[in-house]
Amino acid sequence: MRVVLDTNVLMSGIFFGGAPGKILNAWRTGVIVLVASAEIIEEYVATAEALSARYESVPLGPILALIVQHSELWQCPPLTEQVCTDPDDDRFLACALASDTSLIVSGDKGLKRVSGYHDIVLLGPRQFADEFLQS
Repeated sequence: MRVVLDTNVLMSGIFFGGAPGKILNAWRTGVIVLVASAEIIEEYVATAEALSARYESVPLGPILALIVQHSELWQCPPLTEQVCTDPDDDRFLACALASDTSLIVSGDKGLKRVSGYHDIVLLGPRQFADEFLQS
């Protein structure tokens, strides 16, 4: 199963565990494939750098390198019009569209409001884990 992960889910998984941690474990074990674009990776890195000042014990460099090496990376043209309230969130939709990925996992309420856009489903991390990662 291929999924696009919003930055908040990735960072929550790295720093705090819970349902986002289960999602990262599913990626680590090959249950899911992460799909991303250069713009998404840039956002991951910028957010990780900001958080690393507060959480110095978490080695973010190696984690981010693994994500880049073991994700499907796509070149994604921007959307022709703004869809999300926050234009930065459109990059996740653009990636899903370009890669023909039908699922984005996000905790962002604004992004989740556009679930169904071009048949892309947006699920929160707990809902995704409960529906797709039960062992």
